[in-house]
Amino acid sequence: MISDSSTTSAADANASSDDAPVSNVVLVTVDSLRADAVSPYDAERHSPVIDGLADDGTVFDRAFATGNWTPFSFPSILASEPVFARSGEIGVGEADTLAEVLSDAGIATGGFNAANGFLTDHWGYPDGFDEFEPFVTSVGSSVYSRYLAAHPTVEAWIQLASSPIRRLGSKLRGDDDDRPFLDASRMFDVEDAATGFVDDTDEPFFLWVHYMDTHTPYVPAPRYIREVSDGIVGTHQMLHAHARTSLGLEVGERTLRELRTLYQATVRQVDASVGRLLDALDTAGVADDTAVLLAGDHGEEFQEHGHLAHYPKLYDELIHVPFVADVPGLDGGRVDGHVGLDAIPPTVADLLGVDPSPEWHGESLLPALRGEEGAEEDAEESETDPVVSVTVRGEDVTQQPIPRSLSDGDLFVSVRDDDWTYIENVDAGERELYHRPADPTQQENLATGHNERAQSVIDRLAPIVDAHAELLRERGDAAEAAAAERGDDEVDEDLEARLEALGYK
Repeated sequence: MISDSSTTSAADANASSDDAPVSNVVLVTVDSLRADAVSPYDAERHSPVIDGLADDGTVFDRAFATGNWTPFSFPSILASEPVFARSGEIGVGEADTLAEVLSDAGIATGGFNAANGFLTDHWGYPDGFDEFEPFVTSVGSSVYSRYLAAHPTVEAWIQLASSPIRRLGSKLRGDDDDRPFLDASRMFDVEDAATGFVDDTDEPFFLWVHYMDTHTPYVPAPRYIREVSDGIVGTHQMLHAHARTSLGLEVGERTLRELRTLYQATVRQVDASVGRLLDALDTAGVADDTAVLLAGDHGEEFQEHGHLAHYPKLYDELIHVPFVADVPGLDGGRVDGHVGLDAIPPTVADLLGVDPSPEWHGESLLPALRGEEGAEEDAEESETDPVVSVTVRGEDVTQQPIPRSLSDGDLFVSVRDDDWTYIENVDAGERELYHRPADPTQQENLATGHNERAQSVIDRLAPIVDAHAELLRERGDAAEAAAAERGDDEVDEDLEARLEALGYK
C-alpha cells in the first residue's frame, strides 16, 4: 500500500534520527538464493553466519520475490515498486529509489554489486548512491578473463590443478584456503569495497552489497565443497557437473546431486564472506548500532519443474526466498505471514528514521521486527495484500536473453498469500492454483478440477492478477511509444559481455 508521507529533508531526518532504532543499515542481497538453501529455513543446510543473524534477529518464513530473476525482482528491493509499473522497462531510472530517499535525508550511501549487468547505471541503479561500483567493466578487460568468466568448466580445471599447491601454501602461511583461484564472482572485490566504505564513512550510513556466487555457474573455493559434502570429493564434482551441463548432456541424478552440492558450497562461500563483513562492522566499532538485512533476490530451480537455473516460471523454488533481519536491541523471532521484498525500502527508511517515498508500494516491517502487539498476527492473517510476482515468457521457456519489455512474450502473474499460489498466463488465459501446505513443490494444479474451495480462492485472487496486468499493459504501451520516439536504447559492449558471461546471450 502506498504511503501518504513525503520524503523527509536532511534537517528533518536528523531531527527524527533520535527516534531511529539504529544509525546504520547494511542490506545484503544474494543472487539466486532460494529459501531452503540456508539453515534458518532448512536445518540440514550449513550456513552458520546467516544462522547467527537469524538467531539474533527475525526470520520471515514466507518472504516472496516479485520476479524470477534479477531485473524483475530488484525494482521492488531497491525502489519498492513492481517491474514495469512505472515505465514498462526493467530498470529503476524513473523511480524513487531507496538510495535517493536516504541520500536526500543526509544518510551516506554505498552500493557494491558483484558484476550483475542488470544492476548497473544503464538501468538507473547507481542513482542516489554516494559510492557505487558494479565491477562490470573489468570482466571484459582481457580476452583471458572474459573467456574464463564464460567457461566455468575451464575454470574448474584450473581450480582442481592448483588446489593441492594452494592448500600446501595456505598451510605454510597459516592461512585458510577460502579464496577461489579466480575471483570470477567478484566476491572479494565487493567485500573489500564494502569494508572500505564502512571504514571511511561517518555514521549514519546505508550499505548495499550484492553477491553473485550462488548464480550459475557454481564455482566455489574447494574448501567449501568439502564443508558441504559427505566425503572428500573436492572439485571433481565441479568438473563432472559443469562438463555435462556445458555439453548439453542429460542431467541425471548424479549430476543433479553434484550441482546441488556445488550450489550449497557457493552458499557457504557467501556465508563466510558475510561473516567477514560483520567482523568489519565490529572492527569499525559500529556493529552495535547497525541493522543487517539479508535476502535472496530470487531462487534457483533444480528440475522441480523440468529445468535448471531460473527460467521464466513463478513456482516457489524461484519465488520463495530467505529474508532475515537482525536489528540490535530487538529480540527478533519468526514471522509466519507472507511478505514481499517491496517491504525492504520502507523498512530500511523506518529503521533510519527517514520518511518513505509516497510512491513506494511496500509497507515497513518495523512493527513486526519490534514484536509489537498485533503486528505479527496482522501479518499472519492478512489476505488483503498478497504478494504479486511477474515474469515474461517467449515461445521457449529457455529463450534468452531475459525479456526486457512486456512485448517479449506472454505475461505471467502470480499471487501468493499464506497458503495459496495462483499463477495465470494472462495472454493465454491459462490458470494454475496450488495449496502449498499440502503440495509444497506445486505439482498438483487445482485449477483444472471442479473443487469448490479451489474456485473460491481463484475468485478471490484472479481479480488481483487482472488489475496488476492492466496496470502493466498501460505502462508498457506508453513506454513502447516513448522508446519508438527516442530510438533503441542499446546496451554497451562491456555490459553485453558480462550478461553473456552469466548466460544471457
